[in-house]
Amino acid sequence: MPKLLGQMMQMPLSISSLIRHAARHAGDVEVVSRRVEGDVHRSNYAELERRARQLAQALSRLGCEAGDRVGTLAWNGHRHLELFYGVAGSERVCHTVNPRLHAEQIAWIINDAQDRVLCFDLTFLPLVEKIAPQLGSVGHFVLMTDRAHMPVTSAWPGLLCYDDLLAAESGDWAWPEFDENTASNICYTSGTTGHPKGVIYSHRSAVLHALAQVAPDVMCLGARDVVLAVSPMFHVNAWGVPYAAPMVGAKLVLPGAQLDGASVYELMESERVTFSAGVPTVWLGLMTHMKAQGLQFSTLRRTLIGGAACPPAMLRTLEDDFGLEVVHGWGMTETSPLGTAGQLKAKHVGLDAASRQSVKHKQGRVLFGVDIAILDAADRPLPWDGCTPGNLVVRGPWVIDRYFGRDDSPHVDVAGEPWFPTGDVATIDADGYMQITDRTKDVIKSGGEWISSIDLENIAMAHPAVHEAAAIACHHPKWDERPLLVVVRKPQAQLSAAELLGFYEGRVAKWQIPDDVVFVDELPHTATGKLLKLKLRETYRDHRLPDVRT
Repeated sequence: MPKLLGQMMQMPLSISSLIRHAARHAGDVEVVSRRVEGDVHRSNYAELERRARQLAQALSRLGCEAGDRVGTLAWNGHRHLELFYGVAGSERVCHTVNPRLHAEQIAWIINDAQDRVLCFDLTFLPLVEKIAPQLGSVGHFVLMTDRAHMPVTSAWPGLLCYDDLLAAESGDWAWPEFDENTASNICYTSGTTGHPKGVIYSHRSAVLHALAQVAPDVMCLGARDVVLAVSPMFHVNAWGVPYAAPMVGAKLVLPGAQLDGASVYELMESERVTFSAGVPTVWLGLMTHMKAQGLQFSTLRRTLIGGAACPPAMLRTLEDDFGLEVVHGWGMTETSPLGTAGQLKAKHVGLDAASRQSVKHKQGRVLFGVDIAILDAADRPLPWDGCTPGNLVVRGPWVIDRYFGRDDSPHVDVAGEPWFPTGDVATIDADGYMQITDRTKDVIKSGGEWISSIDLENIAMAHPAVHEAAAIACHHPKWDERPLLVVVRKPQAQLSAAELLGFYEGRVAKWQIPDDVVFVDELPHTATGKLLKLKLRETYRDHRLPDVRT
């Protein structure tokens, strides 16, 4: 008998369908952005969709064809959001470039992606002027502002004004239909070692990822929410929030370049934000500001924290002192980024507070569509007992298949199936909750035993005088490596190395207690807010540990 097929309409999943849906069914819902020009701009989804269509027309007038890359150097704002939709929706590829990288690295990334057009905020005009001669593929440079804020004098006669480009178009243009596997966006990894690598997302992967992240056990987003996209749009597409918020018709707030604690809090309160998601460093700055001023949230109720492990002390403070529901998550550029989220199961609700917290400290369970496993050094699966650590691997429809411009696959083979190796070391318990114990390159190997740098950092962060901490491996003549703590004290706090090391007694095995503490004014971070342990290891490569474990 012939195979019986389903008789459903064939409608490709596309990024343009998200903004079309929002414009049609939530057209008057606000999109608010703090602009680098200094004002707060107010628009709505109907206006956003119209301007995205005008942008698509403008790109055609500039000679951009299907598949051409359009680069951005921009903060979270309405023009950047228009580019997200106008570029990808017209079958071009939106390439968000991280402006916090070194100029040489930015130029390399733009050239590697072969961007045809580069759009950038006023903030980055000096940077682009500096690197423009190196950008051989870029034919048009577009300053993302209006005519009033264009430079009065410039040695750059070909510089285009973003708002002028849109004003010249009618917007009378229909979104095209094409294969849902067409490339939509490119993000590059942070590149702490070697050149960054490009990750290309598809329309299909972006829409499926958004469908997963709005679910109750993940971000739990709905039409009554006000969502602050505090994670930068150049950091894995602001974790998909620019797609998820229009999908459900939620009000979207974009903070621009002002990500300090005071500015983020003011915007949260003035716009009555109910949900936000970001890396621990953002929440650390926000908490520090609020505690110093004796402030509370009036509308914020939920947050998802990821990008790096959330210290248990931070999670408890946000829940106990500020009344937030915190969901701990995990992901990476190669997973679009969300892979797991840490909502409790029904079986956990009746547990005591300490037991519930121990579950929430983990990075959580997979979202539908994603699968995870932990492997030993021979790529054999390890048990899900919550104790055995292994190399974390992942697969799914929004997980990378291969890097841009490379023919080799990064996968490992497990029982004949390809899995992506994340570079993380993790445990998984019987309920499927995954907990990152370290990055493979950050594990401290002491006398043949592994010590988790994350565990050591979490204990340090629980000390009331510690603002931030990093644990790194330091050379030891007998044990090969021993832990060194690098710590930032809280303002005006008094704390000695002996006092902090004493704080570890009874919290970890005695042989895991760090051998020494170095106090510094600040810790280095990557361009996406993660601790830059590579730089710390280089700085303290020759640090001499006390002779306490010889």
